[in-house]
Amino acid sequence: MSDDFNMSMRKFLKQVGVTSQQAIEEAMRNAEGAEDKSFSAKMVLTVDGLDLEHVVTGKIEGA
Repeated sequence: MSDDFNMSMRKFLKQVGVTSQQAIEEAMRNAEGAEDKSFSAKMVLTVDGLDLEHVVTGKIEGA
């Protein structure tokens, strides 16, 4: 793959990671008692023009 492709993918994935973390942190701050709970999480990635649906699941533990 080209350097331009790699850079654009890394930029996109960094944006996904940073904005997703911010959204989760904000939601936990706004939820009563969230710091004492565990949450199931799912991220679904689709790419227009490609036959791609990638699902990642996991757990987020309250602090």
